Amino acid sequence: MNHRRAWAIARKEFLHVLRDRRSLAMAIAMPMILLLLYGYALTLDVDNVPMIVWDQSQTSASRDFISRFGGSRYFSIKGYGWNYRELDREIDSGDALVALVVPRDFAGQVRAGRPAAIQMIVDGSDSNTATLAVGYADAVTQAYSQALSLQEIRRLGGSALRSPVDFRPRVWFNPELESRNYIIPGLIAVIMMVIAALLTSQTVAREWERGTMEQLISTPVTARELILGKLLPYFSIGLLDVLLAVLLGEFLFRVPLRGSVLLLFVSASMFLVGTMALGILISVVAKNQLVANQLAMVVTFVPSFLLSGFVFPIANMPPVIQWITRLVPARYFITLLKGIYLKGVGVHVLAGEGLLLVLYAASTIVLAVGIFRKKLV
Repeated sequence: MNHRRAWAIARKEFLHVLRDRRSLAMAIAMPMILLLLYGYALTLDVDNVPMIVWDQSQTSASRDFISRFGGSRYFSIKGYGWNYRELDREIDSGDALVALVVPRDFAGQVRAGRPAAIQMIVDGSDSNTATLAVGYADAVTQAYSQALSLQEIRRLGGSALRSPVDFRPRVWFNPELESRNYIIPGLIAVIMMVIAALLTSQTVAREWERGTMEQLISTPVTARELILGKLLPYFSIGLLDVLLAVLLGEFLFRVPLRGSVLLLFVSASMFLVGTMALGILISVVAKNQLVANQLAMVVTFVPSFLLSGFVFPIANMPPVIQWITRLVPARYFITLLKGIYLKGVGVHVLAGEGLLLVLYAASTIVLAVGIFRKKLV
C-alpha cells in the first residue's frame, strides 16, 4: 500500500467534507439532536402512575390508606370517582392507568383485625407498566398492613415481632436505579452505528454517480488505498461525535463515567472503523447514493436498536435470535460502554468484546476491499 496515494484520497475527501458545510453540520448536529431527543424521551422508569380512587368508606382509616399511594413517588392521584362507570371512563380515555376501590366496610374490617378486600383495576394494554404498577401497589399495601400490625401489638402491650429474615438489598453500579444511566450509553452506541454507516454509505456511490470514478480507476490507486482514504475523514468526524456525546452524557444527563476515558475512546475507535467500513461496503455494492443511504439505515438502525440488548434483554430472546445478535457489533459496543460507564471495569473484563469488535472491523474492511473492482462494469 502506498500511503501517499491513500493520503491523497483522504485529502480529497476532507476537502469535499469541508466544502459541503451543510452535510458537515448535519453529521455533527444530528447525533446530538438524536441523543437529546431519545435521552429525554426514552425512559423505562415507571413513576407517577395516574390513579383514580373510589373511596366508598369515607373514613379516616380509608383516607390514611389512600394517602400512602398519594405520598408514594410511584402513584399520582388524578381524581376521585363515585361509581364504576366513572372509573371505566377514566381508564378508557387514558387519564388513569389504575383505579383503586376501597370498600364501604374498610374501617370496620381494619378495627376488627380482619382482612379488608381492596380492589385494584389496572389498564393492561401496556403490560410492562401494568406489571410494575401492580408490584408497587402491593408494596404500598404490605407496608400499610405492617404498620397496622405494629400499632395493634403496641396497643396490646406486646413486644414488636422480629422478622426471621433480615433482607437488606444493595444495588451496585446504579444505586438510584435510574434508567437514564444505562440508556444513554446504549443510545451512544445505537446512534453512532447509524450515523457512522450513513456518513460513509455515499462515498463510493457518489464517485460513480458524478462520473469521477473513471478518473480514479485510471490512476494507480488500489482498492485498499481508496477505501482507507475514504475512511479517514469520516473517522475523524465520528470521533468528534463520540466526544460530544460523552460530554453531553457527563454534563447534561449526569451519567456517571467510572471507567477509563482512554479505554472508552479506543473501544469507540474500533467500533467506528467497523461500522464505517460497513457503510463503504454498502456504497461499493449499491453504486447509488439513494439506495446506499436507505440500505445503510435498514442494516444499522433495526439490528442495533432491537438486537443489541439495548431495549430488549438478549437472554429473553429465542435461541435462534440470540445467535443472530452475535452478528450485530452494537451488542459488543453496548457491553463495553456499560462496563466502562457504570461498572468502571477495565481491559481484563472487556477484552473479549474488544477483540470481537477488532475482528468485525477487519473482516468488514477485507470484504469491502475484496468486492471493490476497478472496472467500469
